[in-house]
Amino acid sequence: MAIEIHFDAVDCAPIDSATVMVLRDGARGLEVLMVRRHGDSGVLGGVHVFPGGKLDEQDSEAALPGLDHDAGWFAQALAEPGLAPVVARGLFASALRETREECALALPADSLWPWSRWITPRQPSVTRKRFDTRFFVAVAPPDQEAVHDDFEATEVVWVPPAEGLQRYWAGEIDLAPPQIMSLVQLVRIRDVVGALDLARQRPPALIEPQPFDDHGERVICYPGDPAHPVREPVWIGPTRLRYRNRRFEPEGGLAALLGD
Repeated sequence: MAIEIHFDAVDCAPIDSATVMVLRDGARGLEVLMVRRHGDSGVLGGVHVFPGGKLDEQDSEAALPGLDHDAGWFAQALAEPGLAPVVARGLFASALRETREECALALPADSLWPWSRWITPRQPSVTRKRFDTRFFVAVAPPDQEAVHDDFEATEVVWVPPAEGLQRYWAGEIDLAPPQIMSLVQLVRIRDVVGALDLARQRPPALIEPQPFDDHGERVICYPGDPAHPVREPVWIGPTRLRYRNRRFEPEGGLAALLGD
């Protein structure tokens, strides 16, 4: 199922949500857990994503054993001025809950580290819903099997980032732009320690994609691109994706995704 794009602007506030890039060191190097969303899902049906979902009201009150901080700690960790501490705490809880629900993977609460923040623009490309999604990284608990729930997710797979991008390019899986660009970042990291060190060393990258149409093709640009209002790049690698061949591609093709 190829991703379809939307061109009409959406006048609504983004929905707070959280997603987790669960990592482990495998025989093939760094691996990340991905789930395939149910084909009937209203958002990104059939697409491979990281486990996650929207913030539920009860998340802000959920117990977080093993992460004994006051609510202000969570807001500081997310580095979002003006974010209500109770909402920040809820986002951590949401990340843990969604991972457990979608792939039966119980993460220790203190394993989460903020990685990035993606805000869907008012002119979205892959869904008419807008999200304010906080991406976390976490280390997979040893000897714990991930199992899809057959409701929201129909497959779970551990994949080296480079292989995930190669499978996307070969048409074997579908990916949305945030997953594509997140894998691009992970492909440049050797192991779990390297990923966690990077997460601890810098605040989460704020990514507000800017879409525009170029001769009938949808282009999404990111910080550091000449067409983006933020001129300072937040990552090494492509700063724009172009929708062609019924998928999003960088200028430079697969080699640009892999950093070759």
